[in-house]
Amino acid sequence: MFYINVEGAVYRGDKYLIIQRSLKEDHAGGLLSMVGGTVEKEGNSINLLERTLRRELYEEVGVKVKDKIIYVRNTSFEIENVGEVVDIVFLCEFEEGEPYIKSPDEVDQVYWMTTEEIFNHSNATNWLIDSIKEAEKLRKTSRNLF
Repeated sequence: MFYINVEGAVYRGDKYLIIQRSLKEDHAGGLLSMVGGTVEKEGNSINLLERTLRRELYEEVGVKVKDKIIYVRNTSFEIENVGEVVDIVFLCEFEEGEPYIKSPDEVDQVYWMTTEEIFNHSNATNWLIDSIKEAEKLRKTSRNLF
């Protein structure tokens, strides 16, 4: 059985919305990440992943994204004492709200960062860098999608 996690590669202009995960977090505490979270059971549902992402963005940093959300990639990993996780990344364009630390148990810092700033940051993980690279490729090849 897998846990399902969604993350948003939220962009505004040439920058992405990036958080530093709270040191209180058991998994990847203190590291840079996109905003996201675990899908909750709802029974029969549609657009569950997209709704989860919108909820997490608002709950963690107080922002909303535009209607169009585009699949970027998925990966899997294991969290000790939790289990297997499938992580799904979506590309979304920022719509409104000034991002702030709305959930201090999950977020220590909020940034708007260029790809170069992300790639060169000492707390950026390989999986964040790879996800941003894929999101950037999609943005460059699919400009008319937004």
